[in-house]
Amino acid sequence: MGTCDVGTWKIGGLDLQLTELGDGPPLLLVHGFPLDHTMWEGQLAELARQTRVLAPDLRGFGHSEPGGESVLMDEYADDLATLLDARGVSEPVVFCGLSMGGYIAWQFFRRHRARLRALILCDTRAAADTAMAAQARLVNAQRALTEGVGFLAEPMVEKLFAAETRERRPELVEATRQVMLAASPRGVAAALRGMAARPDVSAWLPEIDLPTLVICGREDAITSVEEMRSMAERLPQARFVEIAGAGHMAPLEQPQAVNQAIREFLGAGWLPGQAKA
Repeated sequence: MGTCDVGTWKIGGLDLQLTELGDGPPLLLVHGFPLDHTMWEGQLAELARQTRVLAPDLRGFGHSEPGGESVLMDEYADDLATLLDARGVSEPVVFCGLSMGGYIAWQFFRRHRARLRALILCDTRAAADTAMAAQARLVNAQRALTEGVGFLAEPMVEKLFAAETRERRPELVEATRQVMLAASPRGVAAALRGMAARPDVSAWLPEIDLPTLVICGREDAITSVEEMRSMAERLPQARFVEIAGAGHMAPLEQPQAVNQAIREFLGAGWLPGQAKA
């Protein structure tokens, strides 16, 4: 499986932290908002038995420096491509993103298609924000700068986790809340502005010519099963997996089920023209 390495790399003038574990084909794990790489704690060691796992903290989150008043999804994508260069990763990667990590995945596909072997999209969407949702993000961005990020944490954890998780695993919910509270207000504000400005990529879906695994928690209150199944049906080489007992944080809530889905997907060999399962 190899050793776990944690390093900081200068990317675009910013120090970005990266956790690496394992050997084999590269698997890039991209966290959601406003979290960091620790949301993949249930995947790191397990998937490192099969792959070289790379789990960055995006700029402004975890131990990575913030940069810019607004960070567009394509800027995060470019950060990741540069980070792969810095680590000498030249072969195509499997890009696994949750929520905002999925928004970044669309832009990585558009800008760095040759660097992709496959996609794993967890609890995310292709649609842009509504005008109301975008405006709420902009208001919250300003609040984060003036008040800190505490006002976001409590309502977010209610939405992120299934009711069963909140009731039976309060320590997991609290640990996630602490990660949110530790996020940089500048990083949170920049990401909110970037998400508000992201485009609707629904029209791209039929053109995404990559094996794709779409994972959705059955109780996801942010991106519903119906929305994500519909998205998967428009992706030419997608397979859809619904995770019982999970909300928006399926990899953290039900790591064994998510890991099984990912292992089976990786074991399929990412063959071009692979039929839907």
